[in-house]
Amino acid sequence: MKMPDKYFLRARLWPTVLTSIPVMAIYWYFIKPTLGIQLNEIPYLPLLSNVSFSAAIVFLLIQINRLLAKEIFQRCYFKDEQEMPTTNYLLWKDSFFAPQAKKLIRDKIKESFSIELCDEALEKSDESSARKQICLAVSQIRELIRGNEMLLRHNIEYGFFRNFLGGCVVAVFSSIVGAYLSYLYGLQTGVFFFFIVMAVAYFIPIVFSSLLVKKYGGYYAKILYEQFLSHKIQP
Repeated sequence: MKMPDKYFLRARLWPTVLTSIPVMAIYWYFIKPTLGIQLNEIPYLPLLSNVSFSAAIVFLLIQINRLLAKEIFQRCYFKDEQEMPTTNYLLWKDSFFAPQAKKLIRDKIKESFSIELCDEALEKSDESSARKQICLAVSQIRELIRGNEMLLRHNIEYGFFRNFLGGCVVAVFSSIVGAYLSYLYGLQTGVFFFFIVMAVAYFIPIVFSSLLVKKYGGYYAKILYEQFLSHKIQP
């Protein structure tokens, strides 16, 4: 059986665990008691059902969080791959890299993959094509330096915060549902306020989502090109 890789553990599983508290609380406060009445008569089944159900929830949330993160936050701030920092940084009109640095990167792309990116004039007249060419080059760069530890670390950081934000959306919604159910079923006041505190706590990262996604997306793009430039082409 293949063990989960670093990216899965740190960029998908960990943010899901951190944002699954409200969902798990709903399970323990509202679902488990109902299931427990029916399962308690069968030896060991309650324990097995709790473990397996919790694991199933986490696995499902991993998929949901990733989908929400891409469709809400990544698409909202970058639209698609053609608007991501890895693309923007190589446009002549972008000021992140100095023109000399862009020329070095573009020359190495041409040397490595025989892809000649648009010049300044062509980029101005047909920016869409220029962006598509850069996206093609970026995919080749990723493949070339796959396994680079520094790039992997920054990819994990970006993936962690992006997926954490997706998890925060689920956590806020779950906290509101939990607070409503607590009020509806007349549970202790502490349970109601627990869900309210969770809703506020998970909403705060969403408020700063633009800063987080753009900052760590930019870090990843910068490291991608730095590591590409330092990568020695095999003869």
